[in-house]
Amino acid sequence: MRLILIILLACGLPLTGAVRVKELASIEGVRDNQLIGYGLVVGLNGTGDKRQTFFSAQTLANLLDRMGVQVSPTAMLVRNTAAVMLTATLPPFAQPGSGIDVQVAAIGDSSNLQGGLLILTPLKSSGGAVYAVAQGPVITGGFSAGKGGSNASTVNHPTAGRIPNGAIVEQAAPSIPPSGRLSLQLRWADFTTASRLVQVVNKHFNADLARAESPGLVSVTIPAEWAKRPIQFTAEVESLSVEADRPARIVISERTGTITAGREIRIRPTAILHGNLTVSVETSYVVSQPEGFSEGKTTVVPQTNVTAKEEAAKSVQLKQGATVDDLVKALLAIGSTPRDIIAILQNLKSSGALEAEIEVI
Repeated sequence: MRLILIILLACGLPLTGAVRVKELASIEGVRDNQLIGYGLVVGLNGTGDKRQTFFSAQTLANLLDRMGVQVSPTAMLVRNTAAVMLTATLPPFAQPGSGIDVQVAAIGDSSNLQGGLLILTPLKSSGGAVYAVAQGPVITGGFSAGKGGSNASTVNHPTAGRIPNGAIVEQAAPSIPPSGRLSLQLRWADFTTASRLVQVVNKHFNADLARAESPGLVSVTIPAEWAKRPIQFTAEVESLSVEADRPARIVISERTGTITAGREIRIRPTAILHGNLTVSVETSYVVSQPEGFSEGKTTVVPQTNVTAKEEAAKSVQLKQGATVDDLVKALLAIGSTPRDIIAILQNLKSSGALEAEIEVI
């Protein structure tokens, strides 16, 4: 397994760094909204839903009924339509008439949505209100060719696709513009970061405007001179720089052998002794041939050979002030494998020598 080690350069600083408030926090009430819808894709080249997907035929019958054509769902057999689910993200402050992207996915037994056309479909919020309507040709990220079996070829997922700007916003997004007070929601709740944010805002405006409600929420009062310019005040606050403070963390993926760690994560003085014991069991088969003119029979006799080999232990010694970067370089120098490094990091954490959190994904 190949090792990929990502070291985050800190330029001599500990796990802190000046970042803008815009990257550190979001404004309460200014967020995306998820939309969902159910619709019908038509115009497929025989790759639509089959007879067993009865709800697509029912949907088509209801659509035709609204257009004055009455057909029983059980009396139709079409292969060019497919029932689909639609999802979209309504951005904050989206205005009526603007376009948003739509994701389309088959929910029946359709094998390919390539070349299909989505019929006018409302997109609703979790409360049932319609915020957009979608329609247009579906662009799939894959394709399927052939009649099935060994003669068929499928690339990626032809049963899912998207419609760029395929939905038109019908009513404004339920966003709350800033008025009177700003509520800054920290993306990573932290007592130290919240306290520093309060200090930076109050120092910049030379007034006691900010107050930490919790480690994840900072409330900022809009002063009287900015009362008629709340948007400009919000932009001024978002442009401020704050020294963010986050706990040291090492993220390990045992599945891919990826280790992500801050370069300045410290390790207490410690010694690491690591070795391997290899046990090999081999079975060979020997043919036992009887002598000529004897009454014996030819037989196959298995012979088992067990060997054990223990490699010499390899040691690594770390001095005061050593970091994870130093540790990984030393382990790679003695030929350690990715799984060795992952196991050593976990053992260091258990022994209390590693001053960081370990998250295994």
